[in-house]
Amino acid sequence: MINSIIIVDDHNLFAQSLKGLIASFENFEVVEVFKNGQELIDYLSTAKDLPDIILLDVRMPVMNGMETMDWIKSNLPDQKVLALTMEHDEETIIKMIKLGCRGYLLKDIEPDEFLNALICVNESGYFLNEESSVASCSPNKEKDIDKLSQRELEFLNLACSELTYKQVASEMNLSPKTIDGYRENLFNKLQVRSRVGLVLFAVKNNMVKI
Repeated sequence: MINSIIIVDDHNLFAQSLKGLIASFENFEVVEVFKNGQELIDYLSTAKDLPDIILLDVRMPVMNGMETMDWIKSNLPDQKVLALTMEHDEETIIKMIKLGCRGYLLKDIEPDEFLNALICVNESGYFLNEESSVASCSPNKEKDIDKLSQRELEFLNLACSELTYKQVASEMNLSPKTIDGYRENLFNKLQVRSRVGLVLFAVKNNMVKI
């Protein structure tokens, strides 16, 4: 079965290079390439068949990734989207995930990891990359969720908000050092390496409302 992909990126050379790379992968093909979110939305609004995966640049003119994801969340909440970004901007990536993105890819990603990302999001619905997860394509970890204390779950929910860790500590009436301990414990229990990983894990396992 061939899985269809749409690329949305205003840098034509990058987009065409990415299209060529995907053409070399078995079972994946690019069906459309757009320069901004508005072009994508115009297409999706009338398309008979939706793509299996959308690769969406975060920073674009006319309509950027954040604005585009806001529309997709409202109109096509089940659509699988991977964010494309030049830099690891944790705050922006978390906002994209809360708007429905299933993961993110840095633009200097290696081809093998890129293929793994497509396979992961296609099969499991989400992709946690090596920067955010020890196991990038792991199934739901129900056993680990059951092991979390009520306070750890409270911390996890607050970590998925826009609060800083210092503000989370204040909200929970705990010291920043104690919050650091909660964070490290969750990193170990859930096999993630960053706050982005925590948010993706929580969203994937329906542990937070977005």
